[in-house]
Amino acid sequence: MTVPLSVAIIAKNEARHLAAALQSVTGWVAEVLVLVDAATSDDTAAIAVAHGARVEVAAWRGFPAQRNLALELCQQPWVFFLDADERVEPALQQELIALVKTAPAELSGAWVPRHNVFFGRALVGGGWYPDRQLRLLRRGAAQYDLARAVHEVATVQGDCVVLDGHIRHLNIETFAELWRKQADYARREAQTFAAQGRRTRLRNYVGAPLREFRLRYLTNGGWRDGWVGLVLALVMAWYAAQTFVYLARLDGGSR
Repeated sequence: MTVPLSVAIIAKNEARHLAAALQSVTGWVAEVLVLVDAATSDDTAAIAVAHGARVEVAAWRGFPAQRNLALELCQQPWVFFLDADERVEPALQQELIALVKTAPAELSGAWVPRHNVFFGRALVGGGWYPDRQLRLLRRGAAQYDLARAVHEVATVQGDCVVLDGHIRHLNIETFAELWRKQADYARREAQTFAAQGRRTRLRNYVGAPLREFRLRYLTNGGWRDGWVGLVLALVMAWYAAQTFVYLARLDGGSR
């Protein structure tokens, strides 16, 4: 028996990860929608169809716009957003089933903690846990802000709860993936800053990375994750500076 819940996955060239993500939600949700980026060149769409998902193809317009489109395309009253490199853990599955069946009218969303896995290790420090994400949304009561190009969060009309079950996020497996992903985040963060009217100051090149390293490694206990925590704190600090390099290119230079 399935529950009145749609799972929405936004995907581009995710053939390596998608099957396992779909397997973690198959059989207990009423609908799985995979919104495929039109620029996808691998077997993402075919894998989705093979696992019983509905596939829609759309040109890329940014994460907030794609998530809003997914909310429009889904057909169930509740939507759960899952990334291709994430899996719903069994305890979370049971919580979602129970919540969707019994949710009061005033409830419109739920925050879900994530186990972030870097190089095969689930982290406990550095701000990577519990890393709660607003992923369960009532359709018609949630919308994503188009101005926020990275780490987008829905605006919800109604109450939200915090669940105990986890998403397992296979965040980073190789150093090349780490550098590529953080460079992309830095560019999109710079775009968000530019849209907000922010400008690069010379002090940002020193102050931003120092604050990021202190936050990740000391304040949030990245040291508890050994060498992985140290490397991540250094990389995040580097890309904190890179964000302002990209912003300077957008706003015409540092001041």
